[in-house]
Amino acid sequence: MRRRTVLAGGLALALMLAAPVLAAPLSPDKTREIDAIAREVLAATGAPSASVAIVEDGELAYAQAYGQARLSPAVPATTTTRYGIASVSKQFTAAAVLLLVEDGKVSLDDPIGKYVPGLTEGDKITLRQVLSHTAGYRDYWPQDFVFEAMRAPTTSQKILDDWARIPLDYPPGEQWRYSNTGFVIAGLVVEKVSGEPLVAFLKRRIFDPLGMTGVTEDDTKALSPPDAGHYTRYGLGPVVLADKEAPGWLFGAAELAMSPSDLARWNRAMIRRELLKPASWEAMTTSVDLSSGVPAGYGLGVSVKVRDGATSISHGGMLSGVLTSNTVWPSEKRAVSVIANADFGEPQTAISQRVAFLLRPSTGAAATARDLVAQLQAGRIDPALLTGNGRAWFTPARLADFGKSLAPLGPLRMLEGQGVQVRGGMAWYGFDAAFGARTLSVSMRLTPDGKVEQFLIGPKAG
Repeated sequence: MRRRTVLAGGLALALMLAAPVLAAPLSPDKTREIDAIAREVLAATGAPSASVAIVEDGELAYAQAYGQARLSPAVPATTTTRYGIASVSKQFTAAAVLLLVEDGKVSLDDPIGKYVPGLTEGDKITLRQVLSHTAGYRDYWPQDFVFEAMRAPTTSQKILDDWARIPLDYPPGEQWRYSNTGFVIAGLVVEKVSGEPLVAFLKRRIFDPLGMTGVTEDDTKALSPPDAGHYTRYGLGPVVLADKEAPGWLFGAAELAMSPSDLARWNRAMIRRELLKPASWEAMTTSVDLSSGVPAGYGLGVSVKVRDGATSISHGGMLSGVLTSNTVWPSEKRAVSVIANADFGEPQTAISQRVAFLLRPSTGAAATARDLVAQLQAGRIDPALLTGNGRAWFTPARLADFGKSLAPLGPLRMLEGQGVQVRGGMAWYGFDAAFGARTLSVSMRLTPDGKVEQFLIGPKAG
């Protein structure tokens, strides 16, 4: 049984967000497509459940949960079901540090040794570097499973003793390497400077002001019903409960649990530049530069990417038995949050990417390819888009074959670029085109004036 909740009415949205300004709900066509996307991905991966929240025009426009939060006994997932958000927690630790900067109690350029003594090169490495994964400290958890030591409780100091008091992996600032260890340090700084536990500080300064009333922690104990159980599988074996990290291992780096709807409140604040001061948001969402001057592609607790002229602020997360994806496009006032209680099959990525593809317009060559796929599914093609060779190649018989074979696949769910090459004076673009559970290969050649010389769709190996 699946409980469905679409937040379209004013009262429901007012309860979901603290602010009274409401976004228009998504159209029925879009909600049906999102439903279909989630069902397709859960069926393909075997993940027990997924929960989705979408911000449009700076406000929550859609929230829905699919599948089972727990398998035995069965507990349906709802929009209030909480999941561990894994490393998406890092941006909240970074925000806590930025609030202390605003209070005048710390500086991002302070050496971490000022607050946590005894760490390797602690007199040189800065708070900014530990928050941007450029400090050089070795990651204490690179594995994608709960390794043996993680079955016993630990402390932040013990993690730092074992991973931050050994030689650095590289000189500070020279490289970007993901490291949970830096966020343990940052969490300790927050506690020492504020005088209160990290989660209590986050609740008082972030969660309560933003109305994120459902947030809890997933470190000292496992979530209990009706919140989500976390699941895994080994090979193609049955879906089973995943191992839980022992207390202390998630501190600062991955300790929070919430629903995507609560995460949407945070995304809303990021889009509207609320809670933090403008300078703090700028520091968090601007890529730091390495010592070579090359951008790292990461700010403070978030990835920063620019694609087709649009900047995205994002982070993914993985814990034992759970996967999270959270992406914000500030200039578009849009965000997509997806959490799945499975650490296999990447359901959160598939749903997030396909929902974003549905909501966001394509540009450039991708827009041309997207339009042509739709035309061929209808068994036609606009001859004005084609070169002379292209018009000659697309005979009525070939168009009929395209239409008959592609139409049953349903709507295009995703168009992922696979490369660009120049040959014979034309640009070649390769794409993977996803339709539900089927992915096909697209090969397109464009002349310098943008005309389509070639557009082929066929089976993809594997």
